[in-house]
Amino acid sequence: MAEILRMPEVAANSTEAILESWNVPVNTPYAAGDSLVTVETEKAAVDVEAESEGVLLRILVDAGTTVEVGTPIAVWGTSDEPASQVDALIASLGDGQAPPAAPATTSPSAPPEPQPPAGPAADTTTEPERDGGERTFASPLARRLARELDIDLTAVVGTGPHGRIRRRDIEAAAASASAGNVVSTNVRTKDQEAELPASGAGFVDVPNTRMRNAIARRLTESKRNTPHFYLRAGARVDALLQLRQRINTGQDVKVSINDLLVKAIASAHASVPEMNVQWNDTSIRHFSGVDIAVAVATDAGLVTPVVRGVDSLSMTGVAMATKDLINRAKERRLRQDELEGGTITITNLGMYGTEDFAAIINPPQAAILAVGAARQEAVVEEGAVTVATMLRLTLAVDHRSVDGAVAAQWLKAFVDVLENPLRILL
Repeated sequence: MAEILRMPEVAANSTEAILESWNVPVNTPYAAGDSLVTVETEKAAVDVEAESEGVLLRILVDAGTTVEVGTPIAVWGTSDEPASQVDALIASLGDGQAPPAAPATTSPSAPPEPQPPAGPAADTTTEPERDGGERTFASPLARRLARELDIDLTAVVGTGPHGRIRRRDIEAAAASASAGNVVSTNVRTKDQEAELPASGAGFVDVPNTRMRNAIARRLTESKRNTPHFYLRAGARVDALLQLRQRINTGQDVKVSINDLLVKAIASAHASVPEMNVQWNDTSIRHFSGVDIAVAVATDAGLVTPVVRGVDSLSMTGVAMATKDLINRAKERRLRQDELEGGTITITNLGMYGTEDFAAIINPPQAAILAVGAARQEAVVEEGAVTVATMLRLTLAVDHRSVDGAVAAQWLKAFVDVLENPLRILL
């Protein structure tokens, strides 16, 4: 029997999302667990998986469309479903309006590239051809953005299914053109005209993505509403670097410095549990387990997936969990629940040579730890000058949930663990 697939609530309390792409062609069987459709939230692109096997019978909403949660987006069923039954089911929806939306969980269903839908009008723009006559496949949103930014679709490499060009590919191409100063003078955005400055220098206005707008809004709210205070410290990490080398010798799973720092944070939280908290308007929530967010830079912006239960994971377990989250973050395959929770974030710019910086707290977390590059420095030890590898740390703390003395105790405990790294493995 044919059934309706509705836009799921992939992010808590969300009212809408962008239907980025269909991943299964119409009239093609799919299995349980197959990715049917990719939905873009403010933080990530989420693959909606089929709960059971079936066939996508009809697409009701094109890729690139912003859709309210609960809205019908497709019809799915079995391969022998009568077309009349599918038509009747769609007709029962009325003028494209969904009946009272069911809880937004996903029922199996999926689709591909836009087909003539029964909902919003399809973009019938002819696909351009690459040299040699090969068709260039692009989502309607990508084609529209390419036209606005004067980007040649045949010169863009698509990262979607089967090389399909997505919005992010156009944005990357526009950013690349801007960096190389290769710009058309007639660039237009949807709502405004890009004008060349008096100097004649070229530029491109790249429209903000939902993720970029979300980052801007959350960080602005955090800086405005969260009373930050900052503590700085330096840790001697020669022993930590030696421990990492010993751990990685002969092992398939390699442990990074950041993995060791994540595990050290869990140790410091065990020593000073008053830091393992979140701020709520009516309470301070204390946690028994330790969940730590790790800042990951992606092409689309900064995301902070959460490593769960760090206090109970082995060192190798932390490394494997972190690597998996980082890889999927860069591929925009994180689930929404993997971006929520945690009481502290670690952000590390040491690989870029940055020695010292401060970061903005990700509410409702209590703190964020900014880690710089490890550098050899001259230090005084028992009255003599010697050389040591020092790591600069800046801890930003929410003063609503954590007092200065508590944060200072935590930072001291954290530095003690880094300088006596065998405690990380206990």
